Amino acid sequence: MVVSIIIFLLIFSILVVCHEFGHYIVAKKNGIHATEFFVGIGPKIIKWTRNDTEFSIRALPFGGACVFDGLDELEEGVELKDGSFLKASVWARIATTLAGPVFNIFLAYICGVILASTSGVTIPEIQEIIENSGAEEAGLRPGDIITEINGHSIHLAEEVSFSSYYSQGEEMTICIERDGKEIEYKVTPKFDTEDNRYYIGIINGRKIDCSAGQSLKYGFYNVEYILRATIDGIKMLFTGQVGKDDLAGPVGIVKVVDETYTVAKEYGVLNTVLSMVNIMMLLSANLAVMNLLPIPGLDGGRLLFLIIELIRRKPIPRDKEGYVTLVGMALLLGLVVFVFFNDIMKFFH
Repeated sequence: MVVSIIIFLLIFSILVVCHEFGHYIVAKKNGIHATEFFVGIGPKIIKWTRNDTEFSIRALPFGGACVFDGLDELEEGVELKDGSFLKASVWARIATTLAGPVFNIFLAYICGVILASTSGVTIPEIQEIIENSGAEEAGLRPGDIITEINGHSIHLAEEVSFSSYYSQGEEMTICIERDGKEIEYKVTPKFDTEDNRYYIGIINGRKIDCSAGQSLKYGFYNVEYILRATIDGIKMLFTGQVGKDDLAGPVGIVKVVDETYTVAKEYGVLNTVLSMVNIMMLLSANLAVMNLLPIPGLDGGRLLFLIIELIRRKPIPRDKEGYVTLVGMALLLGLVVFVFFNDIMKFFH
């Protein structure tokens, strides 16, 4: 478990550095001055200064930040100096705010390309049809390649599994490719009382190796799938299709890392590294989506204020934005505490 915790902290630190570097480099291009860039929290272990920005690594490897000049200036009427975040144009501030999540998506894409080029991908080709299933009744056959489900393009077998797993029994429109022809079927999943979920009724997926060009393409499909699955997961959380036990915080993620590491290490160093790259891809894409939620205290919350500023053609009063952000951060902290204790309680079930 100690090794797994170290791996998790290393992955998390990479995600934070990537995210904050996105903010930093785009801010710098737009003339916004960063006063500090740090990784971790607590006392500074190492620090250095470059281009009037203090860089530091702190004692506890949790989180990090890029601090911009004037970002937390709440008092109205105070003259902002050149290089201040609030003095920059609204489009420069939007670009700087978006850069963190965008860099996380790019990191996820790099991980996806690495995985596709080294491990290949699993395409959505049906291998077997389960007897008396919705798939059999609809007319699907082994060898069919699924290309679309309910209007969403399908490129990976995992996308089919995700659509099936969270099905509530509603009829699904599935498009397949057979002998070079596109055919559309209506499939009604059937409920399995033993597993307490609905199944389409197929054994799906064929592993293929990827050329350099295919790796670039499937790297994109990997990230597209994770982003869509994360967004759909958030929607299902609010609609009650998934519950609190489906949430995972740091403790839950460490558990996943530990289980993955325990299995992967039996197959050698390369397999272990690629398994951790897969986890990094998942977490980086998830971090991007979560940061873009329109909640004060997150990048999405700041973007919301900036969009309102664009519409109003004047900024929201700094003190009001500050108060709303403070409330948002308090709610986020409450959510973090809830998820943390929820993770702990799972160990006792």
